[in-house]
Parts: sequence; C-alpha cells; structure tokens
Amino acid sequence: MTQATPLVQQLVAPGNWHTVDFISDLHLQVSGEATFRAWQRYLQDTPADAVFILGDLFEVWVGDDARLAADSGDADAASFEVRCAEVLQSAAEHTALYFLHGNRDFLVGADFLQSAQMQCLQDPTVLEFAGQRWLLTHGDALCLADTDYLSFREQVRNPAWQTSFLAQPLAQRQAVAAGMRQQSDEHQQARQHCIDVDAAAARAWLAAAQASVLIHGHTHRPAWHDLGDGLQRWVLSDWDGNAQPARAEVLRLQCGNLAAEPATLQRIALPCT
Repeated sequence: MTQATPLVQQLVAPGNWHTVDFISDLHLQVSGEATFRAWQRYLQDTPADAVFILGDLFEVWVGDDARLAADSGDADAASFEVRCAEVLQSAAEHTALYFLHGNRDFLVGADFLQSAQMQCLQDPTVLEFAGQRWLLTHGDALCLADTDYLSFREQVRNPAWQTSFLAQPLAQRQAVAAGMRQQSDEHQQARQHCIDVDAAAARAWLAAAQASVLIHGHTHRPAWHDLGDGLQRWVLSDWDGNAQPARAEVLRLQCGNLAAEPATLQRIALPCT
C-alpha cells in the first residue's frame, strides 16, 4: 500500500527554548493509576520548555463530553478525565504543551484542548529548534503494511464519520469504542509480528519536510534507526506503570552550550513507583 506524502505543518520554537521533551503512547485510563502518577510527577518536575505528546495520551477517547460521564453513571471515568485536565493545566503554567492525535485518542477535541491548555498540532509537524528541523508524527500513517488498520484510519478520520459518531449518546459511543478496542487487540494478537514504519515512506516524508530526523511513537518499539543518507528515525516508548519492569520513558532534546554545538537527543527512563 502506498501513502501520499502529507502537507507538513511547521512550528518555529521560540529563541528562549533550550530543552524539549517528547512522549507518546501513555494510554492513560482509570485502571492505570501507576502510569497516571508517573506522568503527573514527570510533568511537575520536567525542566523542559516544551513537552510534545505525540499521540495516544489516552487509551480511548469518545468525545470531550466524556468528562461528564457521571451523568451516565460512570463517576470514576468522569473523575479521571477531570484529573488529567488538572494535571495538564498545572503543567501549562510553566511548560508549553503540544498534542498530536494518535490512533486511540483521535477524537480529542477543541474543548478538552482548551481546558487542558494544550496546543494541537497537525500530523506531521516540523519543529524548527536549535538550527535543525525535526519531523514529528504519531507514526501510524507510516505503517503501510497494516492495510486493515489504514482503511479503518481513513474511515474514522473522516469529518463526516466523526460528526455522526459524536452525535450518538455517550453510552453508545463507549460501547462502540470498547468493541473497537477488542477488535484491535485481536488483530494485534493474530499477527505473527509487529508491523513497523515503512522505511521508504519515512525517507519520503523527511525529504518533503526538508528534515533529517523523524520522531514518532505508535509501534511501542523504542529504538534508533539509521535510514541512510544522514537520515534518522527515533521511536518513542509506550508507558505502563504496571508492567514488569515498568515503562515510562522520555526522549529529551537539548541545545548545546555553544551556538555551533548541535542539539542532542537522549532517552530518560522515569520511575513509576
């Protein structure tokens, strides 16, 4: 399956930024308290001038009105959504927050983004920082071999489908989302190997963006890949505070002390206890 090279949004970092963090695939949910607390502590303590959340902040999102889930009897879910918004609001007081939709939370809308004081980015986006161009994406659109998922993605990213879905009662949307999650899990288990990002497509995106480094999540396979010709691909980790060992990793981009010194990327593993 081929994938057209998308239009690329551009974000120019302010001159006073020195440290930028990238995280993704936290899959926050009521049952993942350890992950939530690790994320909360991280946002409280990070020295970053900006944090970029590259998709799947939430395990599932069925509409911004999910925060009012108490009306449908799901008080725990309502409380959790409010807690997440409060964590983001607090972090936004000292750190710029950017959000890019993932395959689990593509329905996060303007109301929640405004309440959380996050700025939404187009997928993909080029970040101009420290004299370099960094291409940011969730990564799912580059997994070209996963044709079933890409067909599903095209359907649910259609504005008409989203309008129709969001018009349904909240309980009905939650039931549909639960079914989608089960189908996704079964699809993942049926495959004999994890489908990765297509290297040729990644190189094409980088060329179109005039960037040399691609940063993405989605695959849950944190690694560094040499794409040849000076091009690189950095893959973010998922977060799971209940795993053994627990996972909570940040990819940090820092300017050198000297103007001529290139920015450096480093992986930081955070405690989940």
